[in-house]
Amino acid sequence: MAGRVVFIGAVHEALPALEAVVQHPDAELAAVVTISEAAAAGASGVVDLAGVAAAAGVPLLRHDDVNSPAGVDAVASYRPDLLVVVGWSRLIGAELLALPTHGVIGFHASLLPRHRGRAPVNWSLIRGETETGNTMMLLSAGVDAGLIVDQRRIPLYVDDTCATVYERVAASGAEMLRDNLGALLRGAAAARRQDDELADYLPKRTAEMGVTDWDRPPMEVHNWVRALTRPYPGAFTSLRGERVHLWRTEPPTITDLAGLPGEILGVDDRGVRVATRGGSVLVTHLGGVPEAGGSTGRAWAAAHGVVVGDRFDAPDPAVARWALGEGEKPPVIVTAGA
Repeated sequence: MAGRVVFIGAVHEALPALEAVVQHPDAELAAVVTISEAAAAGASGVVDLAGVAAAAGVPLLRHDDVNSPAGVDAVASYRPDLLVVVGWSRLIGAELLALPTHGVIGFHASLLPRHRGRAPVNWSLIRGETETGNTMMLLSAGVDAGLIVDQRRIPLYVDDTCATVYERVAASGAEMLRDNLGALLRGAAAARRQDDELADYLPKRTAEMGVTDWDRPPMEVHNWVRALTRPYPGAFTSLRGERVHLWRTEPPTITDLAGLPGEILGVDDRGVRVATRGGSVLVTHLGGVPEAGGSTGRAWAAAHGVVVGDRFDAPDPAVARWALGEGEKPPVIVTAGA
């Protein structure tokens, strides 16, 4: 007899995970919970689960706060044996954790107990790490502290972006569901405790933290841009006080030109070459909005009257430190888009 599953998700890896539940022979999908259309419009990386829910013939419920009395009552009405929570940035409260017969399964895009907390993929890229992972766990009241059911290692390459990494994270999550869902629904899944002494906690990131400090080594600037690009609001800098979004850079080489940090060293069809500390990076797409992916170098420079020798503004050092998760948030001046 198939076990009843209520699925809760909204972003990134939720879609392949939901498809894995639908296709699993031991699972009976009872309902899908996601965020409201209004909340989805203002969030990064939201995926549409309505089509999968409709094809499976199950209701799609929209709750921005699934822990509210209405949210808990809605989930309880489907008498779940298991809750599967994927791509849901909000903590699951005690009432929901206690509701299903066999608990609540969730995922975290790191090799727990390492990198508990927010934005693990972004922070791994920002820090230039060469490996991350995905952990399937039984959710508990703590932050990413539940019993580990399964883990998969995920390599990070120099040309990865947050989007390409999340594709592999999503694939690994769906794979772990296919491998473990039957045992979970029977209450027979093996699980192990985390070693809390090995845990570290990542700070939350916001769009304001995308400010770019050009006075950093070239690879660190490259890591910065690729960690914050679409589907997120993006890294940014400013020129003459006007904000400029940075969407893509090429991995730097030791032969790249150097100059004063933030100085524009060249403009051509490949992009805009910008000096950093001890080198430079080629920004291939910049300006515009995330949906458009920005403009190429020559087109952006021509549209904004930019020439070689112009220099992007340097951020306040306190702002640059805060953007790296170091120190309290200082006052931030928000500039117009460009």
